[in-house]
Amino acid sequence: MSQLIQEQSRVPYVTHPSTGRFSHNGQRGFTLIELMIVLVIIGIVASIAYPSYTRYVQKSVRTDAHAGLLQAASELERCYTRTYAYSDCAISEFSPENNYEIEESISGSGYLLTASTTQNDGCEGDITLSSSGARLPNDCW
Repeated sequence: MSQLIQEQSRVPYVTHPSTGRFSHNGQRGFTLIELMIVLVIIGIVASIAYPSYTRYVQKSVRTDAHAGLLQAASELERCYTRTYAYSDCAISEFSPENNYEIEESISGSGYLLTASTTQNDGCEGDITLSSSGARLPNDCW
C-alpha cells in the first residue's frame, strides 16, 4: 500500500476527482501565449476607443464655447433693448467653464463675438457668433 502511494506521488499529472481534468501537481495558471493574446486584444480595443474618447472630449470643450457665446449674445440683446445700442453693454469675459475667452467686436448696429482657447478643441480657428446669427466655422458648431 505504501508503495502505491509513493508511485502516485511521482506521477506529474493528477486527475481531479470532481472535474476529471488533468492538472500538473495541483498548479493552475495562464501560459505566456494566453497572456500575450489578452494584451493584444486590450491593445486593439484601446486603439479603437482612444480616438472616440478624444473626439468626445473636444466636443464637450466646444460645448462650453457655444454656451459662452450664446450667453454673451443674450447679454448684448438684453442691453440693446434697454439702451438701443450695443456699445454700452458689458458681457462675460469667459465661458461658463472658463475654457474660452469671449471677446466682442461692435460695428455699427451689429456685433461679432469670438471665443478663443489654447486647448485642443478640434477647431483650427476661433469660434464666432454674429448678431445676424452666423456661426462660424460650420464644423465647430
